[in-house]
Amino acid sequence: MFRALLSPALALAVLLPAGAHAEEVTLFAAASLKTALEQIEPVFEAATGADLRVSLAGSSALARQIQQGAPADVFISANPGWMDALEDEGLLAEGTRRDLLGNAIVLVAPQGQGGRVDLLASPDLPALLGAGPLAMALVDAVPAGIYGKQALTSLGLWEAVAPHVAQADNVRAALALVALGEAPLGVVYATDAAAEPGVEIAATFPEDSHDPIRYPIAALAESDNPLTAGLLAFLQGAEARATFEAQGFTWLAD
Repeated sequence: MFRALLSPALALAVLLPAGAHAEEVTLFAAASLKTALEQIEPVFEAATGADLRVSLAGSSALARQIQQGAPADVFISANPGWMDALEDEGLLAEGTRRDLLGNAIVLVAPQGQGGRVDLLASPDLPALLGAGPLAMALVDAVPAGIYGKQALTSLGLWEAVAPHVAQADNVRAALALVALGEAPLGVVYATDAAAEPGVEIAATFPEDSHDPIRYPIAALAESDNPLTAGLLAFLQGAEARATFEAQGFTWLAD
């Protein structure tokens, strides 16, 4: 059923026959997808009459919930590692996994309070922080934090700045610390910065300073929901693609 994805429109038509009552389908997704999914959710619901329940959190937290039996149908992770862990445990529906999106990580400051930072010139980040923290997602668990730590380490900046890092449960929480002025700098995805008018980009981390940022998508093996295949197809279709790209994501699902 999942191996050969139907077009979104055809899949939804097959899965929701005329007169069918509205049903629910559950998507677990990385917190950095929040803005895009807020736009995609009503489009999917209008097309299907179904209720799309979206659970947003750090990829690590969501993967652990799935490992513990949480009733999700589709999962989008912000890095391959957590999807690998689920696949190794046989928790993904065979043949449904593929890379969906790409992203970049950036250094952000509160709007109007930053300035361009040359990350290749060994900047004194503790001096730029002053008495404030560097906001990051959990650096050993959440993908945005993992990528950020990799990048700062690669650039020779991690050792000096590590004592100043304030770790948040997910990247949107780290973004909020900067937008609210509680942190003078933060490391988030480029798409997060684009979605939050309260911050500005001070620098973009070089692509070669961290692992490639990939968002894999897959259906879960335990899902017997007849809407799962349709949701999976919809999220890889033209309407979803346009929304993701408008938010600054790179499309990888072709």
